[in-house]
Amino acid sequence: MRMQTETRLDFSGLSISRDQIGFLTELLAELMGLLQDAVGQEDAESFIAVVGSRMADRMNAEYLKNLGVSKLEADTLAAVLVDLKKRINGGFRIEALYPDRIVLANSRCPFGDFAVGRPALCMMTSNVFGRIAADNTGYAAVEIEDAIARGDANCRVIVYLTPVPMKRQIREYYPQGKLDV
Repeated sequence: MRMQTETRLDFSGLSISRDQIGFLTELLAELMGLLQDAVGQEDAESFIAVVGSRMADRMNAEYLKNLGVSKLEADTLAAVLVDLKKRINGGFRIEALYPDRIVLANSRCPFGDFAVGRPALCMMTSNVFGRIAADNTGYAAVEIEDAIARGDANCRVIVYLTPVPMKRQIREYYPQGKLDV
């Protein structure tokens, strides 16, 4: 008896929530959740911080190259942070721009519902924003005041461009140099 190797069923009309991006987002979120459960939130944040830092170096180099500048001024930096999140389906916007800080609000996490309960994923935002800001301004500190991943309705992120009194929720970043793209 010969096995049929091709299906004649049409699945194109089914409401299946898997495409490449959705699959990869879910995969990363599940890996983060597993890592968080296995080693704890603090160690999971350390792992994601390394990934975020590496990615930030490449993203910063791409923006600098494409904009034809050697460094980003604060207003352009704020726009770049919003743009890079927009490109990955985040809902960030500039809430306020001051000489010493950028305040960003977010209504949609790039990880979607998979972020809820996985606050270690916020380290990606912290490190990407912090690394890019520090490499362009000489210093940055990032505070994630509100986070969808922690159960808040929205995210509110403050990127400080000058030193601030440190508290637990703030992470400091210093320049690391530039990568060529």
